[in-house]
Amino acid sequence: MRSFAGRDILSLKDFEREEFFRVFQVAQDLEPIARDRRNSDLLRHKTLVTAFYQPSTRTRLAHEAAMHRLGGHVTGFSDAKMTRAGDFYQESIKDTVKMLEFYGDVIVMRHFQQGAPHEAARWASIPVINGGDGWGEHPTQILTDLYTVLREKGRIDGLNWLAVGDMRMRTMHSLAYALTQFACPITFVAPPEMSLTSEFKQELQQYSLDFAEADHVEQAIGKADIILVEPVVQPDYTKSRDERSGAVSLTPANYKITRELLAAKAKPDAILLHSLPRMDEIPTDVDMTRWSRYWQEAFSGVVIRMALLALVLGAME
Repeated sequence: MRSFAGRDILSLKDFEREEFFRVFQVAQDLEPIARDRRNSDLLRHKTLVTAFYQPSTRTRLAHEAAMHRLGGHVTGFSDAKMTRAGDFYQESIKDTVKMLEFYGDVIVMRHFQQGAPHEAARWASIPVINGGDGWGEHPTQILTDLYTVLREKGRIDGLNWLAVGDMRMRTMHSLAYALTQFACPITFVAPPEMSLTSEFKQELQQYSLDFAEADHVEQAIGKADIILVEPVVQPDYTKSRDERSGAVSLTPANYKITRELLAAKAKPDAILLHSLPRMDEIPTDVDMTRWSRYWQEAFSGVVIRMALLALVLGAME
């Protein structure tokens, strides 16, 4: 297995099966630190640089919290408009990261341009972690989801997945790439204009992913062990910020997970994941049911980022 030390985390297409389990093992080893709400000194001499060209609550703060839990330091920006990267100069990614690499030891980047973290990794002499790039990928979120499943179910192989939402989303791309390394059938449910592209389906077939498509959640929810939901009411991920005005449309019933649907159709031990934020695709009365696990995802998100930071910075091998 390749070492993670000094490695960029850009795409789950780059991950081999045993590498997933190495990240999960390190996460499990470090989990007590976060669960006990204490900080260690594992990365006390290291600094994380956050370069967020798009708004973020969970991804940015989970990386920052992870670094603090490991005793490290954090600097960076959460709004590119407050930097030369987002004002009149529109500083290039190359110029930006060539400066940022002197301010810390690892960069986590979220960007509205697909491939921007890959471009940053070309020029940075320190590891770059993809915190979401346009319609590209979101590898740390799907590592979070898989770790949540592993901790809840004790396994990943052999579980049936249902993915509901906009299949153009970066989370859906990373999920599909990740599941190519596991024996997990998956059914995708999306509006026609948000369904898997023919090019992406061909790619997944080349990777031998066992997948199907359905028009309505009711057609597939009964066999699902894992239900992963994302909104179909989406911002434009190719913009730095989507500040729409006026009324926002609601989620059609085909793509909505209600308490009544879960009670009538879902397996009793199925688990429901959502990376958040949500619109109305999961009503709030689902939160207290036995199926919901999105608050556990929030905890797992810190633990997984702790593992990745410890690995890429060489504190754990």
